[in-house]
Amino acid sequence: MENQDALKTMTLATGQKMPTVGYGCWKVGKDVLADTVYEAIKAGYRLIDEACDYGNEVEAGVGIKRAIDEGIVKREDLFVTSKLWQTFHSKDHVEAACRKSLKDLGLDYLDLYLIHFPIALKYVDPAVRYPPGWTFDDKAIEVSIPYQETWQAMEALADLGLTKAIGCSNILCQQLRDVFSYARIRPAVLQVEMHPHCVRANLLKYCNNNNVKVTAYSSFGGGSWIELGMAKEADVCYNDPVIKSIAEVVGKTGPQVALRWAVQRGTAVIPKSINTERIAQNFDLFSFTLTDEQMATIDGLDKNRVFNDPGAYSEGGFNCFLPIFD
Repeated sequence: MENQDALKTMTLATGQKMPTVGYGCWKVGKDVLADTVYEAIKAGYRLIDEACDYGNEVEAGVGIKRAIDEGIVKREDLFVTSKLWQTFHSKDHVEAACRKSLKDLGLDYLDLYLIHFPIALKYVDPAVRYPPGWTFDDKAIEVSIPYQETWQAMEALADLGLTKAIGCSNILCQQLRDVFSYARIRPAVLQVEMHPHCVRANLLKYCNNNNVKVTAYSSFGGGSWIELGMAKEADVCYNDPVIKSIAEVVGKTGPQVALRWAVQRGTAVIPKSINTERIAQNFDLFSFTLTDEQMATIDGLDKNRVFNDPGAYSEGGFNCFLPIFD
């Protein structure tokens, strides 16, 4: 059996130890997030994944503070991630955006700060609207700000100690290659959609070859997208008969199998739930191992099915066509 402890963290290029199982805060309501973050930390989670655009960083900060105040953890025990939103890509706005997230989270520093999307949108002053969302005057207005400008401003955040590591999200090999060409500080982490219906084996291999760790989001496939009308129950990976059958063999749930597959192939995961029992189950990934045959069988479920591409929803939702994976 594999060394299960070795799978619980991954070492970033910065030397930091990032947990491989985190609690994701996307789409968790403000009314429950403080409690669920606190419960997640009690259950053993040490990675909390946040973003300006989630609109609930204040509540996450409340949950983190409660756990620290009660002595469950110290700040240095936690790994907190946040993300730069698209309206703050200008070099003049990156630092202020990071400081706003820090203030809302009640923290002095982030462990990881990511560029959320490779799309620059018209600036929205936080005094006007926060989080700014996609639209300005009922339209997403794209502006010409080079990714290089944004990345260099991210590097300045690391220089200031506002974040210990910086990284990217929602980009693929070619844009990573471009970042490498000018980066003084290379991306430590890429966060991207990956699940049994979107395996992205080449991207993972390329990241591994370049010492970029990968955080996989939407680990259950279409699960988070059903309520948005962008997926069906058949798009939920753990509903796949293959994963169900493997779950029965190993004595675990379908979601646990999907998450274990992700961790065992070398990525971190950030599942969300507001159910205490499910929160605990999602963290219980190190009491079993998938065989090579089971791993290969799950790999074979790949459909290259991507849900989070603005090209699929920005035109109808934000009155602007902004594909990123075509």
